[in-house]
Amino acid sequence: MIHSYVIISIAVLLSVMILVMIGQKLKVAYPIFLVIAGLAISLIPGMPHIEIEPDLVFLIFLPPILFEAAWFTSWQDFHKWRKQIFSMAFGLVFLTSIVVAYLSSSIIPGLTIAMGFLLGGVNSPPDAVAATSVLKHMKIPKKITSILEGESLINDASSLIVFKFALAAVISGQFIWRDAIQDFFMMAVGGVVIGIATGLLFGALLRIIPSNSNIDTVITLIVPYIMYVGAEHFHFSGVLAVVAGGLLMSYNSHCYLSHTSRIQSGNVWSVLIFLMNTIIFILIGLELPVVVAAMKDYTISEGIFYSVVIGGAIILTRLLYSYAVMYFPRLCSKELRLKIPKPDWREPFIISFAAMRGVVSLAAALSIPAFLPNGDAFPHRNIILFVTFVIILITLVGQGLLLTPILKWLKIDDAGSELPEEKQEVILMRKLKETALHKMENDFSELAVTNTLVRHQKHKLETEMMLMADKAQCMASTGDYVNAINENKDVLRQIIQAQRNELHRMKREKIFDDHVMRSIEMQLDFDEAKITGFSHS
Repeated sequence: MIHSYVIISIAVLLSVMILVMIGQKLKVAYPIFLVIAGLAISLIPGMPHIEIEPDLVFLIFLPPILFEAAWFTSWQDFHKWRKQIFSMAFGLVFLTSIVVAYLSSSIIPGLTIAMGFLLGGVNSPPDAVAATSVLKHMKIPKKITSILEGESLINDASSLIVFKFALAAVISGQFIWRDAIQDFFMMAVGGVVIGIATGLLFGALLRIIPSNSNIDTVITLIVPYIMYVGAEHFHFSGVLAVVAGGLLMSYNSHCYLSHTSRIQSGNVWSVLIFLMNTIIFILIGLELPVVVAAMKDYTISEGIFYSVVIGGAIILTRLLYSYAVMYFPRLCSKELRLKIPKPDWREPFIISFAAMRGVVSLAAALSIPAFLPNGDAFPHRNIILFVTFVIILITLVGQGLLLTPILKWLKIDDAGSELPEEKQEVILMRKLKETALHKMENDFSELAVTNTLVRHQKHKLETEMMLMADKAQCMASTGDYVNAINENKDVLRQIIQAQRNELHRMKREKIFDDHVMRSIEMQLDFDEAKITGFSHS
């Protein structure tokens, strides 16, 4: 039995990787392509029905995905756009839930306001996984990406809180606003406190007790689960606990992670999150037969009609809210109109159009119990599940595929950035080289006279300083500096490839030890990574 499961798992993973490669070949973001592929596979006759287990998503997948997203979120950008991020993550989620609640209860026969809030809580938040996975393949201004990723980090918390209160209202038959608002703040604040406390605790543990890169990597994998489970155990927001703890630990990582730990854990996390994302998106597509099979009280055409109307309302609400957030404060304040430049009308449009629903919405819908405590079937569960599934397809597949041509049509660039990334890199590296050379001249000048290796290091720093000056001059004088950078990178790649070829030739001669050859090859890998790391390829 175990042998069969292992073979099936390997076959599934291999199939998913092949699909991802096909998606890359077709230049379609792999989350979108995997959902489409999952839909196609689910239609194959005799294909077994695969149902997403909600606890699997919330407990196994969600903590590490949120932690990784929080870890690589820019503190500076998050703080800079915090007002818009929190406005979208909380205000828009609540507004969308209200719109969906009243609209769905008015067009779906028998659906109550409480059930409408249940549907709204499920479908109001754009998905963190979809946002980070799809947007990284597209050329979107940094401001828009920062707002979308920051919003998707914390809107799951607000939407799941709405979902929990609505579910409790449906089951108990009563809903008290004052208690709900009080519980909301308790859940949010409690989650943040537990996340920060856990982050501080493990940060101190790694700083005080000697460890190595293997231990550090394993601890970073365990921590998000401790944050999530700890917060949920006390009925606080596990999502906010993971996000708050991840942001804190990322900001202080230099205090307790060595360079080898950062490199190793970064590689492990990259593979783990990629694997989780691929599984999640293929599962969304494979869920089609399960969702359709649950449609017993409504026809498919009725379900599609409700989904399109509600999905359209969600998109329109977000569009109007995005423009209101950007323009309304300027209309109300002359001081803001004078201080802040006129906003680009294209930004709110992209922020609205790039909001895609994903696995969290589907898992939340599937977590609705099939039966009430009295044994009766949960009312309208099937239509809530179907509408959620179709809205995911509309936003993830529909909007996701249209986003690239829309970006080309709008011709939006990143002109709002203070400094291009290439110029920031040159300035930072030059300051670091100046610091290193200053340290060398002040503390090791005598040693540089007697020690040949130290003297060589000093000459190397002086040479690198001149190179930084040449880069700055080239940046100022060259019209197309980006093109000059790419040409230089191409030269460096060819040089490194020539070195690899020579290394492999010497390997065949069997003169040098294998472990020495691997060490040199790894150094070439790092040299090439320095080049490709800033190529945005």
